[in-house]
Amino acid sequence: MNTIKWLEEWFGSLCDGDWEHFYGIKINTLDNPGWSVKIDIAETCYQDKVPVSVDIDNGDDDWIKCYFKDNQFIGVGDASKLEMIISVFRKWIET
Repeated sequence: MNTIKWLEEWFGSLCDGDWEHFYGIKINTLDNPGWSVKIDIAETCYQDKVPVSVDIDNGDDDWIKCYFKDNQFIGVGDASKLEMIISVFRKWIET
């Protein structure tokens, strides 16, 4: 299953009539250029899971950073890293 379809299904599995009114997923662009992804895990079975982090910096055109803060997965990366950011989150969920 491709990464976007997986994220759609994961999000849909959490929507219970309440959760989605307070929490969700935000995907934005950065001006350097790049991507920013924030995924809420509050009030899910994942909020107590051991967090992971990724920090790779190979220059302006090859970087990614993923971490957890305040019950959110936060991923940022260069313009080619959107799928990789979501894949980091997916791998964390699935392990």
